[in-house]
Amino acid sequence: MGRGFGRCAVAIVIAGWAGMASGTEVRLTVSGAGQGLEGDLRAASLVVSTAEDEKANPQDLLSAARADYARLVGVLYGAGYYSPVVHIIVDGAEAAAIPPYGAPARIGTIALSVTTGPRFAFSRARLAPLAPGTELPEGFAAGKTAESGVIVDAVTAGIDGWRAQGHAKAALAGQSLVADHARNTVDADIRLSPGPRLTFGKLTLSGTTRMREERVRAIAGLPSGETFSPDALERSATRLRRSGVFRSVTLNEAAAPGPDGTLDIEAALVDDKKRRLGVGAELSSLEGLRVSAFWLHRNLMRGGERLRIDAEAGGIGGESGGTDYRLGANITRPATFGPDTSLSVFGNLEELDEPEYFEHKFELGFGLSRQISDDLTVGAGVTYRYSEVEDALGDRSFNHITFPLFATRDKRDDRLNASNGTYVHLAATPFVGIDNSTSGAQIVADTRAYRGFGADDRTVLAARVQVGSVVGASTGEVPPDILFFSGGGGTVRGQPYQSLGVDLPSGDTIGGRGFLGLSTELRVGVTESIGVVGFADAGYVGPDSWPGGSGDWHTGAGLGLRYDTGIGPIRFDIAAPVSGSTGDGVQFYIGIGQAF
Repeated sequence: MGRGFGRCAVAIVIAGWAGMASGTEVRLTVSGAGQGLEGDLRAASLVVSTAEDEKANPQDLLSAARADYARLVGVLYGAGYYSPVVHIIVDGAEAAAIPPYGAPARIGTIALSVTTGPRFAFSRARLAPLAPGTELPEGFAAGKTAESGVIVDAVTAGIDGWRAQGHAKAALAGQSLVADHARNTVDADIRLSPGPRLTFGKLTLSGTTRMREERVRAIAGLPSGETFSPDALERSATRLRRSGVFRSVTLNEAAAPGPDGTLDIEAALVDDKKRRLGVGAELSSLEGLRVSAFWLHRNLMRGGERLRIDAEAGGIGGESGGTDYRLGANITRPATFGPDTSLSVFGNLEELDEPEYFEHKFELGFGLSRQISDDLTVGAGVTYRYSEVEDALGDRSFNHITFPLFATRDKRDDRLNASNGTYVHLAATPFVGIDNSTSGAQIVADTRAYRGFGADDRTVLAARVQVGSVVGASTGEVPPDILFFSGGGGTVRGQPYQSLGVDLPSGDTIGGRGFLGLSTELRVGVTESIGVVGFADAGYVGPDSWPGGSGDWHTGAGLGLRYDTGIGPIRFDIAAPVSGSTGDGVQFYIGIGQAF
């Protein structure tokens, strides 16, 4: 039973029924100066949660009641009340006085009675020594409420400050916490031991992994010989997780440093499954069904390599073009030129039966991507591509060597269902023609922004801007899949797929060299798993490299439903044209994940 002394403010009593188990009634009463604590006390109480369990028996309830003294007092200390009185009465008897295994055959009532007493303030709040630049919690100061959580946070900040300076074994050296019940104050005098400044030692391995040790060290990139840094340690753990090979990654510091001032790090690793198979599907009333599948092999040669084979068929049963096919393979090797740089080698075969062209395409190339920070990735590569095309301009073939460059900054809070943050992807792909093909470049940008409103961001405003341009070559001098069309699920919903392009005097349509896409959505959560969406899209395609007055616009709008599966929402959208001459009627789209 927690007890204390001190003046009490006017009593405020909050009582309520908390639950039943086998006919047991639980009541909680809070009195004293602590207003608003009933919810926290109820949440901390094992009696309350146990009583709500239909399978709980009297022995379970008695055990919960005896444990609740410390739990309730802990909540009160956390709020700055250091002279509480807690009674837990089980059918008229104090729970602490009942033998631990002496529960009666039946418990009718358990009454939790809490008198908070007065709130305490710091008379002194001292933590020393502190590393340069350490910021302690604002509440850890004389005159502030002496919440126990603030003391813990201050100690944590002090230790973290020393660890950031390389003192990996900084620790609590001593503490004096004295509560003066006559003055309702707490004197806090806490001493830290920074310990020596250490450097990273070697990385050792434990757990169950097939990966070769030298490759684990290369991927982790632990800066052995450099001053210890918690941030550097976390970056090493992130690199290992990002490799996609491991199901579990934990980096543990050695219990004691070596005599030379180095600190070894142990990597406790558990491999993920070697192989993975995935499937996906998306349905549009006009474009038809698109199905995809992939097969993934992790740690192919015990160096973290990942082999992924993708297959896709689109336009099945659709009314816009025929069926498209794609087969691709990609091998990715992490830590190829440094721990943050990955190498990819890939090949693709495609047959595209689009509304305005038919194309066979082959690609083979490699690329490097570098993780600059947690949210910024850049990359470059070289690709050979060959394509044979049939369209309004005739039968043609193209040979190009391309040099793709990209940068992506992803600051979304959730990549599958964002409610706040931004996403920016910029790409430029210069292409050099061989065998009389023309040289030029394609430039694209995709920017997205999200803003949540209300409780738990249940309302989200999302916006997207897409820009595309082909420079250095005319529309007839490049493969049609490098040009731009608008319409369909990825650009303007409600308008037919690739329905907007550049009209030729013959009445045929080809892609444009300039593109602009605008989309906005208002997403509103109705329940925890169901949401509704209103959206509007607009698209522009023109014959010139940049949007201007010589192109055409079309727009669409509609409504949608979302069902959150926990790993991403299932999407159902219905849309219709608003302006433009490219379509009529209503279209629907079904897929997994938000539209953008």
